[in-house]
Amino acid sequence: MGVYLVSIDAGEWFGEDGGEGGHGAVAAALDDELRRRGLRPYEPGRGPAGRGAGGWFEEKVSPSMKGFDAFCRDRLTEAERETFYGWTVLVPLSLAEPIPLPFGSAYTDETVIAGAPQVLALGERLAGVLRLPLDAIPATGANLELSLWFMDGVRETAAARPGPWTEDLDTAFYVALYLRAARYALRHGCPVAYS
Repeated sequence: MGVYLVSIDAGEWFGEDGGEGGHGAVAAALDDELRRRGLRPYEPGRGPAGRGAGGWFEEKVSPSMKGFDAFCRDRLTEAERETFYGWTVLVPLSLAEPIPLPFGSAYTDETVIAGAPQVLALGERLAGVLRLPLDAIPATGANLELSLWFMDGVRETAAARPGPWTEDLDTAFYVALYLRAARYALRHGCPVAYS
């Protein structure tokens, strides 16, 4: 049990899988809102959006967010914080601001859609502040790869490459998590959502 951040394939996004995890209503509402703003509807790839031979994105969200939230409050505006980690669904579209939709989930009363390019830019900025060694941190292509690295593999890298990122590994984890989620969404053209 717990909260996970996972990639969503096209069938699930459009509600074609028939399961409870379908996002068809959210997909339709997002398209309506995009049209209202004069933008094209969102069409995720029809292939295996991350769950084929290339793996998928799935990370467990379990460390404390207290230090991460304080770190972000010191360095981001309220609007930037909402964009960086206040969303429930991340899509590979450029969105000037997150889009709230009136659909609840297991964790929130509404669905908030954010754009991966904006999340990526903020993540790269925060990673620079932390001097996060992104080349040593898994790029996530396997189940729980990033979560497991922060649990078991981080010590060797922290010893070899100390920096501000080692002072609060939970904060480093969340900056890496949101940055990697944005990169994954953009690379694979698929949404990423809490599950």
